[in-house]
Amino acid sequence: MRGVALFMPRLDRMPGVFFAAAPKDLKGMDSSLLDDKMPKRRPKTFGMDMKAYLRSMIPHLESGMKPSKSKDILSADEVMQWSQSLEKLLANQTGQDVFGSFLKSEFSEENIEFWLACEDYKKTESELLHGKAEKIYKAFVHSDAAKQINIDFRTRESTAKKIKAPTPACFDEAQKIIYTLMEKDSYPRFLKSNIYLNLLNDLQANSLK
Repeated sequence: MRGVALFMPRLDRMPGVFFAAAPKDLKGMDSSLLDDKMPKRRPKTFGMDMKAYLRSMIPHLESGMKPSKSKDILSADEVMQWSQSLEKLLANQTGQDVFGSFLKSEFSEENIEFWLACEDYKKTESELLHGKAEKIYKAFVHSDAAKQINIDFRTRESTAKKIKAPTPACFDEAQKIIYTLMEKDSYPRFLKSNIYLNLLNDLQANSLK
């Protein structure tokens, strides 16, 4: 039986339509070029690469982002939980990164940096307390500190005395003041910020795909 020849329009010449080359046209092409030009399928995930997201959304903050041990994929549910309390936000490594980026955009990143330094200090071995206490004091508490935190004179003087015979709790008073400052001032603004809302909206939209 003879086949019936059908007229087929040249779709590859239609404006606005793109078709990949046919297999016969790819013969003889360098395989390395094919690797670059052929689209690679990526598994669908209900989350987002946080570092890539933050770089695309706030590229000027990329240099200030620190490597973290947080998982790469973040869910919308996790981000929604950040709105429950500052404690929940700071308990999440990626939450710390995003909130830190927000504070950096407001030129107040010293608050979370000091808070995190205090958290790390509490886990320090006793023989290393003195050296680490001096570094934290000079960086954040001293009146001439480059990243001086906003605490009252009495707390600053009290902390200066405590680090002379350091204990794991010698920064607790100053840390509590800074936590309260972030909780009442920066945290509510963060929840209304484009950084947070865009992230949450993008994750929610991604989860529906």
